Amino acid sequence: MAGLRLGPLLRYVDWESGSTATVWAEASRPCTVEVRCADGASGASPTFAVAGHHYALVVVEGLTPGTTTAYEVLIGDRRVWPPDDSRLPPSTITTPPVAGAGADGAAAATDGPGVRISFGSCRWAASPGGGHDPVGPDALVTLAARLAADPAAERPDVLLLLGDQVYADETSEATRRRLAARRDLREAPGAEVADFEEYTCLYDESWRDPEVRWLLSTVPSCMIFDDHDVIDDWNTSAAWQRDIRATPWWHERIVSGLMSYWVYQHLGNLSPAELAADPLYATVTASPDGTEALRRFAAETDADPARTRWSYQRIFGRVQLLMVDTRAARVLDEERRAMLDDDEARWLRERVLENPAAYDHLLIGSSLPWLLPPLVHDAETWNAALCAGARGGRWARFGEKLRRAADLEHWAAFPDSFGRFTELLRRAGSGPDAPATVCVLSGDVHHAYIAEPHWPAATPGGAPDAHVLQLTCSPVHNSVPRSIRLGFRFGWSGVGRRIGRLLTRHGRTEPSPVTWSRAGGPWFGNQLMTLTLRGRNSALTLVQAKSVAGGNQLVSVLERSLTREP
Repeated sequence: MAGLRLGPLLRYVDWESGSTATVWAEASRPCTVEVRCADGASGASPTFAVAGHHYALVVVEGLTPGTTTAYEVLIGDRRVWPPDDSRLPPSTITTPPVAGAGADGAAAATDGPGVRISFGSCRWAASPGGGHDPVGPDALVTLAARLAADPAAERPDVLLLLGDQVYADETSEATRRRLAARRDLREAPGAEVADFEEYTCLYDESWRDPEVRWLLSTVPSCMIFDDHDVIDDWNTSAAWQRDIRATPWWHERIVSGLMSYWVYQHLGNLSPAELAADPLYATVTASPDGTEALRRFAAETDADPARTRWSYQRIFGRVQLLMVDTRAARVLDEERRAMLDDDEARWLRERVLENPAAYDHLLIGSSLPWLLPPLVHDAETWNAALCAGARGGRWARFGEKLRRAADLEHWAAFPDSFGRFTELLRRAGSGPDAPATVCVLSGDVHHAYIAEPHWPAATPGGAPDAHVLQLTCSPVHNSVPRSIRLGFRFGWSGVGRRIGRLLTRHGRTEPSPVTWSRAGGPWFGNQLMTLTLRGRNSALTLVQAKSVAGGNQLVSVLERSLTREP
């Protein structure tokens, strides 16, 4: 008898029609997974098979716009979700009101109710050390507990998970025991995951926690990978790539990493129309066993990353979100090094610049921050110049060692890409039809901050009219070593800025097209940011998970309007 192995995860909710959603699930055996809603909406899908596992992505149709409806998951005639003994509220699907299609038949307001977007990155499901959690309460678990305790509380409309959803290279004690039952951990890759089956262990651990499982079943989510979803410093440089490809275990690791990302994260990012047009999805779901088709796709994608686009667009009323792949889309050859390949950069540019009057807010999800503390930015730009040979071969070899040791591979480490991206943001925020805000949402760096760019008066085209910001929030649940705290604080200091200028002179680098200041932070801890966007108004909150008397709570650290006065 088939059962529900993992999920359900509420992934896509259609903000145009307000009547369609997708729900992801993993079953224990081949079956048909059905979702039934209290308002009569429903959907069903047979499972597809990958490496002995059985998955379904159910398209739910007939939802009523502007409502919240409970749902249950059935396999055959048996209800498998919610569990009979669940202490948590029912899982629900909330749909946005649509003009002319409100719950009472009345037209929705022009601005609608707005959208609340919570985001963060870097989540250990369990501490690699095991036992007592030394890194403190998990912000995602704490958010789930708070919402479950008060079903009427205001919830995010969508949760953006900006990378490192799982840690393939830093496994917990429980996961290591599962790996050791399959193979000898004294052989490479040791206690890191080796294949698709071991990736399934990571997702089991990350998504099976009761509170998190309930949260992901009732709050839609958008996801993008970062390095630890595959391995630390993934695609740092061409030299790094050559070295890792020479190891006997890497091919299986990268193929399995891309396969599992496609199944567990990528499919749910897509709309039903995009799923219907995806030839790989059609092949895998039509096959009795989609393993080989998916393996072939993953191997070909690793060999030629430009053949696959992991980036995607989501629209929430008058808010446009572009989630950008800053890992697999890189060009690593030193002579033409770029954060995004030509096709990916073209896709981003077209989405950013087309029909700007249609949106009040533009959000770009980049797992890696665009604007870093100035010293860190200058160090990465200097390092990129050394690696490119600006100071000769000896300095280039030193630069490569430093790049890997210090994780110098953010936007600043791709200077040409940084300049092009900066100009794209300026253009996006300029002109009478510009959105009110242009925000880059990022994680990765294990702390939170707000950075505001400043364009020189002589900038061709002028400074943007929109409020342009870098909003960084990390980690959701991870360690924040003292060295990171001190280093990033120093990176914003006046002394740090002066050291950065000395480095750029040594590297003979071009000056940045913008300067920027710290508008908030840095804040350290397990945390989540939330953007509330209504009309052309915007507000930001930051909460941290804290252990207090009576249990774990989300403590408000920041509440700030981002709306510029006219």
